[in-house]
Amino acid sequence: MIDLKKPKILNISDIAHSRLFNIQSVDLEFSNGARRIYERMKPTNHEAVLIIPVIGDELLLIREYAVGIEQYELGFPKGTIDVGESILEAANRELKEEVGLGAKKLELLTKLTMAPSYFSSKMNIVIAQDLYPENLEGDEPEPLVQVCWPITDMMSLLEHPDFNEARNISALFFAQRYLNEKR
Repeated sequence: MIDLKKPKILNISDIAHSRLFNIQSVDLEFSNGARRIYERMKPTNHEAVLIIPVIGDELLLIREYAVGIEQYELGFPKGTIDVGESILEAANRELKEEVGLGAKKLELLTKLTMAPSYFSSKMNIVIAQDLYPENLEGDEPEPLVQVCWPITDMMSLLEHPDFNEARNISALFFAQRYLNEKR
């Protein structure tokens, strides 16, 4: 195995700002002397949660508009972790906001990076079980359509034309492993 030495950061400068994003230019020098300038989103400590709700023998998904691809996408509820919230508190809050259900049992399955060449963001994958009705007002501009999917056929979601996002696909595999171990 090659022992890699991290590149030296020569300069970091902010190059663009929006309401949601801050973009930086990062001037790097690699151990072999090669220099490159990369762009990235300014690193933050903000994390997010993606929740896999389980109701009996089904997974609960939502259909939500994705402006980046200009279409509705089928996936799991998700959202940011607010300051002062734990991962599981945020997962339960987002579940209540997006699907009107709380969970008595929440378990962190894994933490994923998302496009680490450009983002420092982390997505926490949580499975939610033993659900009960509880609704919190969320920030969604329209009601989210709920779709129940049989656990016995969960991997067929991979062929569904609206189930494309990498975070959802990753979560599906972690859910499959978790549910197979529990059954």
